Amino acid sequence: MDTPALQFLPTNDNSTFLWLLGKLNVDIDYARWLGWLFTPIIISFLLPVLILILLYMSSLWLFIYKYRYGLVDAYRHDFWYGAIKTLAVVWETIGWLWHGHEIEGLENIPIEGPALIVYYHGAIPIDVYYLLARVILKKGRLVHTVGDRFLFKIPGWNVLMEAFRVIPGTVSSCSNVLKEGNILAIAPGGVYEAQFGTQLYEVLWKKRLGFAKVALEAQTPIIPMFTQNIREAFRTARWGSRFWQWLYSRTKLPLIPIYGFFPVKMKTFIGKPIPYDPENTPEILAAKVDILFHGKKFFFFHFGCIYFLQHFRLQMLSKA
Repeated sequence: MDTPALQFLPTNDNSTFLWLLGKLNVDIDYARWLGWLFTPIIISFLLPVLILILLYMSSLWLFIYKYRYGLVDAYRHDFWYGAIKTLAVVWETIGWLWHGHEIEGLENIPIEGPALIVYYHGAIPIDVYYLLARVILKKGRLVHTVGDRFLFKIPGWNVLMEAFRVIPGTVSSCSNVLKEGNILAIAPGGVYEAQFGTQLYEVLWKKRLGFAKVALEAQTPIIPMFTQNIREAFRTARWGSRFWQWLYSRTKLPLIPIYGFFPVKMKTFIGKPIPYDPENTPEILAAKVDILFHGKKFFFFHFGCIYFLQHFRLQMLSKA
């Protein structure tokens, strides 16, 4: 027989929760409505963690693979190749399954010789992961990339940076990569563009000319790249923008909340190469790339007065 002190206690976990809400004088129906309302929002902020998990799994796989064959095989063969190709299949599958990812203009990436790919930086550059995978599988080439310095300080990611040839990216180091005949991908907007870009797809390069100096020094063509719906797949929080701007100016770290991993259709457009021209200056070359990016942007995403403003800007740039 239950004692009087225990006879009113609930008998299962669900009733325990409802009993507790009742004791706290909380409206149970209202609490359920709040749970229904905020669950999708909470999930949208948790989904980007999947990308972090996949990156850590990739790093773990490379770490295991590296030490599986030992140092002797390391000096005889490119022991990364098997592991990298396996990961390329994984990322290619994710892109096909989750985003229906397509690439238009893959033929513009050369089978041999150097090229500098300049791309728009989404909140998370998952389109670059998909591009790297496709180039590895279809062209048998590894695209070197420029990453922000904070990436090299993340525990467990060193092996990932090493295997996929990610470098911090000074003008001299980037030009050396190209002079060795490699493909290099760089986002002039960097972490700033990733955090503070919006669904209007502003090109936030802040008059950066480093990529143009690299291309001119290495005498390498520039290949523009833009992905449709990259800002719809992952988004950054728009509330408290002044605070996040201030925080970034103090830390130079991407601390703004990211949410998404939405299953939207993504299509990457790879433009025709802008050939090396010794008559170009960094300013002229950067302006040419800027025109291409704005042209692609207003073609796919803008209309009405926004279309007019972008068209007017293009006309002014072409007359400059």
